[in-house]
Amino acid sequence: QVQLVESGGGSVQAGGSLRLSCAVSIFTYMMAWFRQAPGKEREGVAVILISRGSTYYDDSVKGRFTISRDMAENTLYLQMSRLKPEDTAVYYCAAATKYGGSLYTARAYNYWGQGTQVTVSS
Repeated sequence: QVQLVESGGGSVQAGGSLRLSCAVSIFTYMMAWFRQAPGKEREGVAVILISRGSTYYDDSVKGRFTISRDMAENTLYLQMSRLKPEDTAVYYCAAATKYGGSLYTARAYNYWGQGTQVTVSS
């Protein structure tokens, strides 16, 4: 069983930064950060392949967000910079144990955290 607990959300003005953390009971081969804004579908924004450290980003956050992992601290991070009002959403940490799923598709991930709210004001 994989347990994920997010923290670090909050309110920030446009142009500011936040770092989200996800405490992980055990890393899986692929982990990601998703977000869901009111009335919208959950979307993947950043993915990391744990063993190689390879990272992938949705175009909407490329160059502004960085996903990383600390194996010693059992923590997954999402560093968010130059935040925009459209980044406002509940952010979720996700873990995949089944191979072959699409990087940014929620169905590929079978463990989820409870989410943390990020609000960016203009």
